[in-house]
Amino acid sequence: MSLTLLAWRRAVHALYADVRAAADPAAAHAAWVAGRDELLGHHPDSPVPAEERAGFGGARVAPYDPAYRFEAELDPDVAPHRLEVPTATDGLVPFERIGVLHLEEVGDLDVWWLDSYGGGLFVPVKDALAGRETYGGGRYLLDTVKGADLGGDVDLATGRGTVVADLNFAYNPSCAYDPAWVCPLAQPGNVVPVELPVGELSVGHP
Repeated sequence: MSLTLLAWRRAVHALYADVRAAADPAAAHAAWVAGRDELLGHHPDSPVPAEERAGFGGARVAPYDPAYRFEAELDPDVAPHRLEVPTATDGLVPFERIGVLHLEEVGDLDVWWLDSYGGGLFVPVKDALAGRETYGGGRYLLDTVKGADLGGDVDLATGRGTVVADLNFAYNPSCAYDPAWVCPLAQPGNVVPVELPVGELSVGHP
């Protein structure tokens, strides 16, 4: 059993730890882009097919726009809903909806909890540019069990808190690079009616 996936996970966790620690979100975003490009282009567990890595010139990521950064309270007033999603590497993955983020001038995004070992928040997003400028199945904003955690605050007494939802950090799931991957995609409660011209854009788009 290779430990390369362990190294990938460590690198991703470290990358997001630096994002959360940074005082300047735009500078953190630039470092995040560079770090992801290094992983995507050179790591053996990159979703970029091995035969394409030598020519990989970096992900298409829009310039940072602070208007798309939110620190939103997690609203837990949602009806319970469970998903069980088949994936390429993790089998059947269960998610429970635990709340919603209300993002001004963007829309609402359901927040899912990975209901298996490790747990974690999962927030995908699909916008009005999907299938044109952004990946048709939607992008990932948060996937904290795998390290993609932008921060926020938690009241330990109540369990309530806020979540940093910076759409500049939306990134493509592995299946956007290689259809051999099967990824959880955006559900209806994670589809917004507006264009989000930030974050990682479509693979191979001119």
